[in-house]
Amino acid sequence: MTKIVNTPLTDDAINDLCAGDRVLLNGIIYTGRDAAHKRLVGMIQNGQELPMDIKGQIIYYVGPCPAKPGQVIGSAGPTTSGRMDAYADILMDSGLKGMIGKGLRSKKVVDSIIKNNGVYFAAIGGAGALLAEAIREAEVIAFHDLGPEAIYRLRVENFPVTVVIDNKGNDLYKIGREKYRIG
Repeated sequence: MTKIVNTPLTDDAINDLCAGDRVLLNGIIYTGRDAAHKRLVGMIQNGQELPMDIKGQIIYYVGPCPAKPGQVIGSAGPTTSGRMDAYADILMDSGLKGMIGKGLRSKKVVDSIIKNNGVYFAAIGGAGALLAEAIREAEVIAFHDLGPEAIYRLRVENFPVTVVIDNKGNDLYKIGREKYRIG
């Protein structure tokens, strides 16, 4: 069964998600990679206002390709999430509820997901052109100088993701390995 989830995320929506659930996201999500995360955390540490309200929001770890004529956005596949691990707990402590990427997360991030009632979703790597089809609007809202790594505000419809780490700390990557462990 696929669950439909609207953004911003609510505690009720997050409480209903379990590792392994397939989800279609609808609403606004934001993008950000390494450089943008570093700047956002610096702003938080310096008491500055962020360029968007991150409370209840999702950050998608992506640096989209430029849009071709007639497109909203170019290919928009996920990047490796571990590169944002140094920043995730600070953003979650500031209200961020969800992250989309690919790959494993550190224990520190898993602990922050549990503490902040958050969720980590995975999008399928290598499917950036297909994922871009679920993006209806894309607008750079901060850090224009970072090019594709700027922060975009995306409006998505039926954006396909899978819950990898739920708010209880259940991790699909670990569950999957255990399921097929021999001996």
